[in-house]
Amino acid sequence: MTLHSLDPRAPWVISTHDLGRRPGSMRRSSPVLPAPVDLAVGMIGVPKDADVELDIRLEAVMEGVLVTGTARVPLAGECSRCLDPLTSEIEVDFQELYFYSAEDAGEDDLLLDGELLDLEPVFRDAVVLALPLIPVCGEDCPGLCAECGVKLAEAGEDHRHEKIDARWATLQGLVEDNKDDQEG
Repeated sequence: MTLHSLDPRAPWVISTHDLGRRPGSMRRSSPVLPAPVDLAVGMIGVPKDADVELDIRLEAVMEGVLVTGTARVPLAGECSRCLDPLTSEIEVDFQELYFYSAEDAGEDDLLLDGELLDLEPVFRDAVVLALPLIPVCGEDCPGLCAECGVKLAEAGEDHRHEKIDARWATLQGLVEDNKDDQEG
């Protein structure tokens, strides 16, 4: 009896028992699984335990089981320009061959664990590569004012700061002192 290292009850572990090892046999499924933990980059990611809608096809081939799928994933994070919270959704495609034996597989290839396969690493790679590195709430988001930090979208077009040339900054103090002397 062979002991398997994968837990068949884990949400991302899928049984290929019904495919047998008959090349050409296929099965489609559309499970909704909880998102894995720590699936994020920078300012955006997939909320923990969010519903991930999958549409997958398992197909037995000579070397193993070919998994082809699409995942619809909710995202949550903040805009990199104005820091407002944002939510969106992405759709990612993935495909991976899980080999029956290590003899057929290369060093970085995935193996079946008996009749079980773990879809999480393939899903994780596809999602992380698709996440926006610089998420924005809208392409036209003006962001924050570099001087005072106010949201430029709320401040309006007339938001400005007086700019004093650094070479003349010390003289600016003399002008203000002179005004005080004349008023007093």
